[in-house]
Amino acid sequence: MSAATLLKEAPTVRTSTMLPVRTALGTLAVPSVLTLVDPLPGLPAHDVLELDALDDAGALFALRSTDDAAAPLRLFVVAPDAFFTGYTPDVAATAARLRAAGGEGTDAGHTVLVVVHPAGPSHAEPTANLLAPLVVDLASGRAAQVVLEGDWPLRAPLS
Repeated sequence: MSAATLLKEAPTVRTSTMLPVRTALGTLAVPSVLTLVDPLPGLPAHDVLELDALDDAGALFALRSTDDAAAPLRLFVVAPDAFFTGYTPDVAATAARLRAAGGEGTDAGHTVLVVVHPAGPSHAEPTANLLAPLVVDLASGRAAQVVLEGDWPLRAPLS
């Protein structure tokens, strides 16, 4: 087998760097490669996502699929503390599940990102889904979207 064939067949390995994310506790370092422990609802083919900073403030990010799927995924997510003071969802159970998923038991903490719905014909301004945040384990980069209990808005205006 030639070297060119081996390179073509070798899986792509993503290395994770750390990105600054603004939180109520200050700026946290978040892995740039996130591994979903459960697929995002309606998007089962994407289990590894790359987080790219879109600003220097640690508030706006693109979340992109890393696979070569026919339909690549790109979502925009924000650090909710940059837009929604007082947004303190209870995600402790999900954070503990993410820690346990890898078996290390390391608790470096977690953070929350929320998916943005861009402005368009049906919405005059971008909104964020505060009902179903993405919880990220800081030590491992494992992540899961959780649907919260309570009265959190599905489309909270970014302001």
